[in-house]
Amino acid sequence: MTTQVKAIIADDHPLFRSALSQAAANYLEKDNIQECYDLASLFSLLETHPETELIFLDLNIPGAKGLQGLTQIRNQYPDILVIMVSATEDAKIINHAMEAGACAYIPKSSSLSNIGKAIEVVIDGDTWLPENLDLEAHPIDNEQTEFAQNLEKLTPQQYKVLAMIADGLLNKQIAYEMSVQETTVKQHVSAILRKLGLNNRTQAGILFNQLSQVDTKSAEGFA
Repeated sequence: MTTQVKAIIADDHPLFRSALSQAAANYLEKDNIQECYDLASLFSLLETHPETELIFLDLNIPGAKGLQGLTQIRNQYPDILVIMVSATEDAKIINHAMEAGACAYIPKSSSLSNIGKAIEVVIDGDTWLPENLDLEAHPIDNEQTEFAQNLEKLTPQQYKVLAMIADGLLNKQIAYEMSVQETTVKQHVSAILRKLGLNNRTQAGILFNQLSQVDTKSAEGFA
């Protein structure tokens, strides 16, 4: 039995997109499933389909920079459920993705039946993880967890400012990029630090950049 939930599959591998779409079609109407291949096209789809309720997000989709893609979605579209999909089965990465707001984590080695179970569980309002996965045995740093969760408190503009801070831009440069006054940027920075519970922009930039270090090649920063 299918539901009317509208979903987007965001993955740059056509074969896996096809497999995921096949599994999802058992629970979602096929006409309600959109597909894209990078983060930019995902956000374009979200603009044209604001009724989207579920996203399947490849951890390493082009433009995502590790978990920054997930946190950006959670910041701009907090009501949309996000299922992470990835070739990596590193428990630390899975743990961090769930703490950052994912509602499920599907390894790409999963069978179609398991993918279907994950979709069914999430649609029913619960979270899903691979069986026999002990996340408590692979805890992540509390500061990183709190930081990722607090990103949802930022406005989209503040999130953009934080991303530019992490890229090393000065207030004057950020003001130019955003076409605003430097005083406005300073106000954003103060609000960002207050909402994140941090003392300085350097710390904020470091923690934000650590999100980009989560990929299938390296889990440095989360040891």
